[in-house]
Amino acid sequence: MGSDTKGATTKPRLGNGIEVEEKTGPIDLADVPEEEQKKALQFTAGDMPGPLLEESSFATLFPKYRESYLREAWPLVTKALEKHGVACKLDLVDGSMAVSTTRKTWDPFVILKARDLIKLLARSVPFAQAVRVLDDDMSSDIIKIGSLVQNKERFVKRRQRLLGPGGNTLRAIELLTECYVMIQGSTVSAMGRSTKNLAAVRRIVEDCMKNVHPIYHIKELMIRNELAKDPKLANESWDRFLPRFKKRNVKQPKKKLVKKKKREVFPPAPTPSKIDLQLESGEYFLRPDEKRARELEKKRAKSAETRAQKDAERAKDFVAPKEPAPAVKKQKRESESDKIEALKNKFKAQAQVRDKKRSQGDGAVSDYVQTKKKAKSKA
Repeated sequence: MGSDTKGATTKPRLGNGIEVEEKTGPIDLADVPEEEQKKALQFTAGDMPGPLLEESSFATLFPKYRESYLREAWPLVTKALEKHGVACKLDLVDGSMAVSTTRKTWDPFVILKARDLIKLLARSVPFAQAVRVLDDDMSSDIIKIGSLVQNKERFVKRRQRLLGPGGNTLRAIELLTECYVMIQGSTVSAMGRSTKNLAAVRRIVEDCMKNVHPIYHIKELMIRNELAKDPKLANESWDRFLPRFKKRNVKQPKKKLVKKKKREVFPPAPTPSKIDLQLESGEYFLRPDEKRARELEKKRAKSAETRAQKDAERAKDFVAPKEPAPAVKKQKRESESDKIEALKNKFKAQAQVRDKKRSQGDGAVSDYVQTKKKAKSKA
């Protein structure tokens, strides 16, 4: 009696005695067709019994270069929002757009959709794409990337990676995530039907600003899309199929530090004028005749100086050139040590000759007898 009866079926009897099966357990959404789910979740104009009690409004600013486009497209924006009972206002003086609910608004959530619409228009998304955000199954996300990188040159290079050569990288991201992506300035706008895909776009953009190339995420998304087609892998982990990339720290050349010049607190002194110079020299207070006399003295001194320079230049032609001095031959003088060394060498040579003759043993007798001539010559 105490058994669990959840999900069990009962067979009630009708008046004619026919038994009918009736399910009393929870209903699985997988068994319900998508068309019936949309009909059940659809919100129509007659579902809200009365108007909204309070007015809700949102406003956003837009840059100056979007003014001309918004002025042309604003009638279309007004027409699209009137269908949902939302009022809109374009202020060209303050550069702002505003949306607010009215008594004709029959969907309380549409004001948030209208807020997303004007934000997308302010971020250079065309009206044809931005108006799709009013659909119930469409979501949007605006990613701010301006504060993720401090260096301006590095920020521009990494933002260019999202576009890729000829916009191929951005096109690949849109195809794999099934989202519309728009890069403008320091923000990235994304629109899609799945919040999971919007989260993937945000992860790709933020990692790109953190120096992770989008091609790694693109490869991973391609593998995930192929694995999702296989029903056998629906309940298995996909980690063994996904690529693992190693982080590499590439050393970049260090920039030379440029020493900044010290900024002076006070500005440089102005150049003195002609009157200031006259005041310093006292010429300003002289009489006219004294000024003329001083000017004449200056001219005479200047003319005398130029005349002396010209005379010196003329006199150079009459100056005899210097004749080169005769070269004196330096006689080499032998020192006493050199003479002694020459005598030593001479005596050594004579001794070697004698020793050679004695070793031969066949010398004549006259070689050993001193003659008179030799004695005289020796004397």
